[in-house]
Amino acid sequence: MSETAGKIKKSYVRRSQISRRLFVQYVLTFLGFAVVFAVFVVVMRTFLSTFSWQPDNLFYKLLKSIDNYVLFWMGSILLIGWLIITYYFFQKPLRYLDELVMASEQLAKLASEPIILPDAMKNVQDELNQVREQTQRSAMAAKEAEQRKNDLIVYLAHDLKTPLTSVIGYLALLRDEPQISKELRAKYTGIALNKAERLESLINEFFDITRFNLTRLILDTRTVNLTRMLEQITFEFNPLLAEKSLTWDLKLTPDLQAVCDPEKMERVFDNLIRNAVSYSYKDTSIVLSVEKSGEYALIRIENHGYTIPQEKLSRIFEQFFRLDQARSSSTGGAGLGLAIAREIVQSHGGTITAESTDESVIFTVKIPLDCKKNV
Repeated sequence: MSETAGKIKKSYVRRSQISRRLFVQYVLTFLGFAVVFAVFVVVMRTFLSTFSWQPDNLFYKLLKSIDNYVLFWMGSILLIGWLIITYYFFQKPLRYLDELVMASEQLAKLASEPIILPDAMKNVQDELNQVREQTQRSAMAAKEAEQRKNDLIVYLAHDLKTPLTSVIGYLALLRDEPQISKELRAKYTGIALNKAERLESLINEFFDITRFNLTRLILDTRTVNLTRMLEQITFEFNPLLAEKSLTWDLKLTPDLQAVCDPEKMERVFDNLIRNAVSYSYKDTSIVLSVEKSGEYALIRIENHGYTIPQEKLSRIFEQFFRLDQARSSSTGGAGLGLAIAREIVQSHGGTITAESTDESVIFTVKIPLDCKKNV
């Protein structure tokens, strides 16, 4: 409410400034005309008085008649001058209005060229150009949002089709082959269940990213022991690491406290660790470290695997972006895990970065120790 009132007040002040400027110009122009005319009359009277005139001279008679009614003639000329000046300044706001109409049309068309108005309307020109830029940014954001929505539909259809087709195929096989052995029945049922669980996981990811895109992320913050949180998460991942003969290399600062949303930050670390496991070479270690850096906590997750090219690394946090290896693996998601992680970290007032060199991939999360001061 106060912001709206402030804008109305600024608009009123600008209109008052233009009106005041026009009025001052109007008064000064008329006074200037009156002074110049008076000086002209005095100079002419002085100049003409230096001549000797004959009473029967026609020009003298004309000057004499004017002199007899000098106040009338001076008043008439001043009145005519005032009317001309008034008409000019009356037309000036109309010309300004025409300029504003043209500027509005230019604004509506989202023209790339800046709006140019007369010098007297410099403030209005600046404001209209700001509105033009904001409108262009809004239009671009709307276009990008529409593109993201279209991408969501395309990826949704693509990523859900494969597991859904597998589930339907195996269930149809079980239906059409009643004489199938118990071993094969159990195998096909297990595969169908696995595909159905993957389908559920993909749908949950789509729901999450849609929710983050359409609504402002609300944090339920409280003081958390980051060290213990990470220890618990690493313990839960031990079975997954064992499948690829991976080990932990933990470098955790003891009892590091932070104010954050624990559930959402657990989601971040879960996504990053799951990504590290998916792309790690077998029989390697995953390095997880946490330390205090000023008013921030730095969490690094490093795994040993294929070096990610720079062109892919720059897009790794984009929605639906996946590395080629992930598309053919059973652990490859919809390419939303890292995008979700970035949304959560940024909502805490932090940053998340990725780097990859010499068959090593490092994700660094930097969050404030008290996110309430940064959001």
